[in-house]
Amino acid sequence: MRFAQPLLTGRLRQRYKRFLSDVDLDEGGPVTAHCANPGAMLGLALPGSRVWLSRSEDPKRKLAHSWELVEADGALVGINTAHPNRLVEEAIRGGVIAELAGYMGLRREVKYGRNSRVDLLLEDPARGRVFVEVKNVHLLRRSGLAEFPDSVTARGAKHLEELGDQVEAGHRAVMVYLVQRPDADRFALATDIDPAYARAFERAMARGVEAVAYACRVTPEEIVVERGIEFA
Repeated sequence: MRFAQPLLTGRLRQRYKRFLSDVDLDEGGPVTAHCANPGAMLGLALPGSRVWLSRSEDPKRKLAHSWELVEADGALVGINTAHPNRLVEEAIRGGVIAELAGYMGLRREVKYGRNSRVDLLLEDPARGRVFVEVKNVHLLRRSGLAEFPDSVTARGAKHLEELGDQVEAGHRAVMVYLVQRPDADRFALATDIDPAYARAFERAMARGVEAVAYACRVTPEEIVVERGIEFA
């Protein structure tokens, strides 16, 4: 996924009310940018951090700027949770995610379960359906170890249960943990942050749900799903 226009650089002043961030641009002065990330962003929202913003020309938007990247632990990290579904779709179509390769059809945001929408639905006359849920990952508390979630997510636990229901109905179901940073080579659940999610994950795996983790190459020009990483 290439950014449509060159990103603007600056320094983070503060993130507040979850979806707002004040940034001092290197060129252009202070702006308030949209932060499309509902999580805690542990270690990624420190005042003074170097950040990259995109700018929209849509006159209907209240905030023209969106926070895209932050420099943390010497690496660029993608924090925009609006991107993972598109990134995974591109990776599937490009054959990068081997576990999901070879399906003829792909649809996004398809209704299923109890008033939910699956992120991606793969379909093939010979192979059936695969229900794919994508979770954005950017928490890194120990060197090389990416973790999810970074805050309590009852919605995430609900998705795991509904994926299990699809397996019992005769379909495949796959959780894709997308790590929007290049400095991770392992993935684990942050059981201390959300024990309930960890229990839901174990139940889902026992029911036949599959899980994979992939890390991205992140630059100011593009974010690309690059490689699978192991579960720790």
